[in-house]
Amino acid sequence: MWNHKKINITTIWWWNGSYGMLSALRDNDDYDLSAIISMSDSWGSTWVLRDEFDILPPWDVRRWVMALSREHEIVKELFNYRYDKECSVWWHSLWNLLITAMADITWSFDKWLKQICKMFRVKWRVIPVTLEKSDLEVELEDWTKVFSETNIDLNLSENSARIKKAYLIPEVNTNPKAIRQIERSDLIILTFWDLYTSVVPNLLTKWLKEAIAKNKKAKVVYFCNLMTKKWETTNFEVIDFIDVIEKYLWKNVLDYVVVNDGFISDEMAEKYKKLEKKKPVKIKDDKIFKKKTYKILKRDLLHENTFIRHSFTKVAWVVDEIVSYLEDK
Repeated sequence: MWNHKKINITTIWWWNGSYGMLSALRDNDDYDLSAIISMSDSWGSTWVLRDEFDILPPWDVRRWVMALSREHEIVKELFNYRYDKECSVWWHSLWNLLITAMADITWSFDKWLKQICKMFRVKWRVIPVTLEKSDLEVELEDWTKVFSETNIDLNLSENSARIKKAYLIPEVNTNPKAIRQIERSDLIILTFWDLYTSVVPNLLTKWLKEAIAKNKKAKVVYFCNLMTKKWETTNFEVIDFIDVIEKYLWKNVLDYVVVNDGFISDEMAEKYKKLEKKKPVKIKDDKIFKKKTYKILKRDLLHENTFIRHSFTKVAWVVDEIVSYLEDK
């Protein structure tokens, strides 16, 4: 490999994007993997525990511990287990209860995460983007403001104005460990998922985008979504997703944008439009990218089944391809 050193790969994001990618990459011994993860979750059990026990949202950490654990399958079953609905703790997953207990014992998010990773033999690094509590708020083009990730998902409607701006309340600092990890990275990957409620919140923590821009040796890659999201990114094309990323990351920082060119049938597209008000994310005009500083990589990223979703194996192949570009230099 490249100078006989491991390639230091850092993924930034939330939920399935980073989880699936890391699961596909974790057995490659040439890669040194890290996951920087969002701390703005406000759904269900996570919100109750966060509010009652004054802890950072534990649910986001779960998937990355699962993805990078050497005991992947049994850990997955254990962390997803929920008690029978007839008992007093039926709403909570075993993971959330375990984490709440660890936080109560150690009084430190950093300490309990370190202990959890040790207990479940996590191979690489899981790093919260911030160690401070905050909530996401967006401002729409009609000046309406919507507070918290949950409300943004639930309250945006067909009649809502387009999202104009996103920010954290209060503004919080990036975890120093995340900054140090970005500084040592060879490849920084921004993964796909809900644009404003999952992707952007990571870029809103103070000094994160500065750290990415400062690392001149690293290549920065953005994997664009396969589909739009109802109301949040209705009618977005590839360029719209990139423009939002660049708004919060700064221009001229991205090196590669990976876009799906796998075939989606008209019948499948119509099904998603009817049932979920989503549409495939496409490039309408290649000419608009000619003067951009980033390179568009069109690749088949589709999982071959009856749903439109990413194949994490194919995503990993693209990562391998980009790593080969690093080795050639």
